Amino acid sequence: MSTEATLARHLNAIAQGPDAIMRDFTDDSVLITPDGALRGLAEVRSFFERFLAESPPELLAAFQLVRREIQGEIAYIVWKADPFIPLATDTFLIRDDKIVTQTFAAFIPAPAAS
Repeated sequence: MSTEATLARHLNAIAQGPDAIMRDFTDDSVLITPDGALRGLAEVRSFFERFLAESPPELLAAFQLVRREIQGEIAYIVWKADPFIPLATDTFLIRDDKIVTQTFAAFIPAPAAS
């Protein structure tokens, strides 16, 4: 499977939930976020479970891929899910159909005060 195909599978898995998402990772995978590095299946799964649990259902429906760049084993995406996440970016190192390393950063505005 190519980097492009693995990325496409991963992006489709987001809507299917943590079990589908985790098929793209291994015990050696690392997810780097603004809060630090998460290593291995348990820590990576915890991140995705929390992200999905804290996201309103409309967020996934609002997902738009703004840019995708693939160079060999590296995939880079810029995406948004307005109005929840106006800007986010991920970089992936993909080998043997698995995500070895992923970075994630997003601008998530604070909820408006009522």
